[in-house]
Amino acid sequence: MKIRYAAKTDVGMKRTHNEDYFSLIEDEQVFLVCDGMGGHASGEVASKMAAETVGEFFQRTRADEDATWPYKLDRSLSYIENRLCVAIKLANLRISEASNRDLRYKGMGTTVVSALVSGDKIYVAHVGDSRVYRVREGKITQLTRDHSLLEDYKEAKPDMTPEEERAFPHKNVITRALGMRDSVEVAIKTHPIASGDVYVLCTDGLSGMVPDENIAEIVSQSKSLERAVAELVDAANRNGGTDNVTTLLLQCLAG
Repeated sequence: MKIRYAAKTDVGMKRTHNEDYFSLIEDEQVFLVCDGMGGHASGEVASKMAAETVGEFFQRTRADEDATWPYKLDRSLSYIENRLCVAIKLANLRISEASNRDLRYKGMGTTVVSALVSGDKIYVAHVGDSRVYRVREGKITQLTRDHSLLEDYKEAKPDMTPEEERAFPHKNVITRALGMRDSVEVAIKTHPIASGDVYVLCTDGLSGMVPDENIAEIVSQSKSLERAVAELVDAANRNGGTDNVTTLLLQCLAG
């Protein structure tokens, strides 16, 4: 697969600083978006620490195949899936330790959503409510499930109406994030790629402000990926921009 990508992050219309962070490990075809949280500037610290830790782990395990991993392999997962999950678990541990060690960082955490492209498959791993969507032939599909109170409630009450969902009082409360505790469960799924697929990695500053069908429309109709990320950020800000907004687009083409 040939891969093209573009990304943009923006402080939004209401916040004074940006706690989002995106990163890519080009030689491993790994792409990450993180949404930090915590008082003062500690959200920025957590999101950057997550991305850097994942990058370091991939570099270390690529250069040294005998490198000791900090967690055992999960035999139900492939080597690629294990590598991605272990990198994220290590990031969680680093953030948790920093939070416990330094009062300035107490309570900091971050979501993480990641995509790794290998051959004709994409491996999507995440913790929290940052998302991956796939836009294929103009249709959008959400590939991640938010780790949030709202999603848990919807699971318990599957007949919840869109009106009830909009009125749900705790929709922004997440149930899982890096740094919350010293261990974390990483959700991971593998999907087949079709040539022309565009994958949208984003924080809730985008998904919470721009309806899914509008995201699909912008991605499908923009003349370039760079134009699309700019238009997505603009759309979130036009709709209120109540949070930092980050989006990374990844287009896969056979060749």
